[in-house]
Amino acid sequence: MSNSIRARAHAKVNLHLGVGPLRNDGYHDLVSVFQSLSLSSIVEITPAGTPSASLVAGLRADAPGVPEDASNLAWKAAEALAQRSGETLEPITIALHKGIPVAGGMAGGSADAAATLKALNATLQRPLSQNVLLDIAAELGSDVPFTLLGETRVGTGRGEALAPLLSRGEYHWALAFAKQGLSTPEVFAKLDTMDREPHLSYEAVAQALLKADANALAAALHNDLQAAALSLRPELRKVIAMGERAGALRGIVSGSGPTCAFLCADADAAQEVAAELGVYYRTATATGPAPGATVLEGSTWSI
Repeated sequence: MSNSIRARAHAKVNLHLGVGPLRNDGYHDLVSVFQSLSLSSIVEITPAGTPSASLVAGLRADAPGVPEDASNLAWKAAEALAQRSGETLEPITIALHKGIPVAGGMAGGSADAAATLKALNATLQRPLSQNVLLDIAAELGSDVPFTLLGETRVGTGRGEALAPLLSRGEYHWALAFAKQGLSTPEVFAKLDTMDREPHLSYEAVAQALLKADANALAAALHNDLQAAALSLRPELRKVIAMGERAGALRGIVSGSGPTCAFLCADADAAQEVAAELGVYYRTATATGPAPGATVLEGSTWSI
């Protein structure tokens, strides 16, 4: 019997990201079309077996740049769920097996938090409802509710108010990862210094998804944060141009970057683009839409 529980955390790509003006509370009104991708990380929760002053006795990650203390979103998610559940839980350790790039604009930390919520909730004597999990997720961060649910959805407010969006067909992506991450607050701060007009309508994206038309979707892809990300990292322009020359229908900065996502016509084209970019960058291929955070079969919790 396994003495741990594991959950899969899926990355996301923004098919549309419109950013409104800065609000008085320091946030921006967002209109985002999220799509969950097959690219994923694994969160593993194990009983600590030793006394601890807090629920989480320790956290480790197999990728550099991931905080391994109480500032990590997965750690915060575990503590928040335990508090909301009202149950007395034994101390745990959390292991993050990262397949999603760190600080890459693909919601890797948010996905870890969502998977932690799903995994730890499965160990409760009285598991919390999905609506309660979504409430906790929204308190943790703007992208956590979407990574909990996955598929294709429209997010408004800070991105946490979600509605399903009909998406037909499967979409193929090649992804190019930068060696150094980009800070999301830094990208938003740069955006606030720029003279721009927010692009909030996602109608073209919705119509393309309804028709399962990858070419139309490629033409409709939009990211208001891209200009700010490119200003901070001008070399990303070369990455996008290279991917499109290699055969991608369209390349965009994913979220706040610096990962560049390339929509391709089919799986073969995605492999070709990834191979071409792979000479210079770490790359991967992925498909969407994918599920949200999912507890893996075979996980068994026992203390």
